[in-house]
Amino acid sequence: MRIVVLGCGLVGHAIVADLAAEPGFEITAVDRDPGRLQRVAGLERVTTRVADLADPTVLASVVAGGDLVVGAVPGFMGFETVRRVLELGKPVVDISFFPEDPFGLDGVAKARGLVALVDCGIAPGCSNLLAGWATRRLDDVDRFVCYVGGLPVVRTWPWEYKAPFSPADVLEEYTRPARFVEGRALVTRPALSDPELLEFPGIGTLEAFNTDGLRSLLTTLSIPNMIEKTLRYPGHIEKIRVLRESGFLSTEPVKVGEASIAPLAVASRLLFPLWQLGPADEDFTVMRVTAEGRRGGQRLRLCWDLLDHYDRTTGTASMARTTGYTCTAIVRMVAQGRIPQTGVVPLEVLGQDDGLCRAILADLAQRQVVFHEREEELS
Repeated sequence: MRIVVLGCGLVGHAIVADLAAEPGFEITAVDRDPGRLQRVAGLERVTTRVADLADPTVLASVVAGGDLVVGAVPGFMGFETVRRVLELGKPVVDISFFPEDPFGLDGVAKARGLVALVDCGIAPGCSNLLAGWATRRLDDVDRFVCYVGGLPVVRTWPWEYKAPFSPADVLEEYTRPARFVEGRALVTRPALSDPELLEFPGIGTLEAFNTDGLRSLLTTLSIPNMIEKTLRYPGHIEKIRVLRESGFLSTEPVKVGEASIAPLAVASRLLFPLWQLGPADEDFTVMRVTAEGRRGGQRLRLCWDLLDHYDRTTGTASMARTTGYTCTAIVRMVAQGRIPQTGVVPLEVLGQDDGLCRAILADLAQRQVVFHEREEELS
């Protein structure tokens, strides 16, 4: 199978490296930045190509020889990239956290008999997979909660944070209103709202806040209470709220002398270097997913916990591992012919297939991305 990977950044390079280890795959890695491609240039079965993926003509040329396309571009260009790839007749496995409704691409994919597997990362992604699996394993699910975060091991003042994926997408988490479900009603709250402190073994205290990570779950699963929260070190929320409420994350230009400048552009220019993961910066990914409901007459809680660390052997960040290897697991399922659907398919749909869900989790476990499961009886 000839696979074209669009984007070779913080997560894209991990996707390329993992797929390149499969003798049955030939990979073309594409990015506009030649420096990003250097990390995978020497790998067997990998061809690199420098290209501006925002140019439709260039994109058409890039994907022409592929059997499957993997989207790993920043969220702001993800929707249009997936749409164009589908129009070019190629199936897609995508990790970009685009703000648009992914089901807006369903008609395009079905009309061409193609599948578009969206949000194939850790969260959204594995969180959706587990939500779908919970609906298969319980007679009914009435509550679903996901806590997830990627953080640096070393806490460095002032932000105590490094971005393990596109920093632009991180800022989206801080500004995009969070949607969740409460009593079957769709509720919208500002990002960073409803902070709470939680304890995680091996990590300590982290703070959680509302983010817009439920995505397709809002329409695909009939669970009356659902919420996703992002995790940071305590104190981070207040610092970001000060920036946001002071206008530094606004996209509306302000006059500075003779120039008009969007505050977000300035904030991004200053924050991104501070948030960049350096070669020696180690990170971890922590995740806790719970689903509560009934089986027979018993009320139960299904729990999945993940704590993943930076891979010192390969120098691969944890968030690149957990996000990238979820994506590559899905690619392998496609290659094996185990995903026959057409149209837009989020991972909760795959999670409702018990065998397929177990296969994806086993694929991750082979790469030491392990979800520890427990089942609890509730009174």
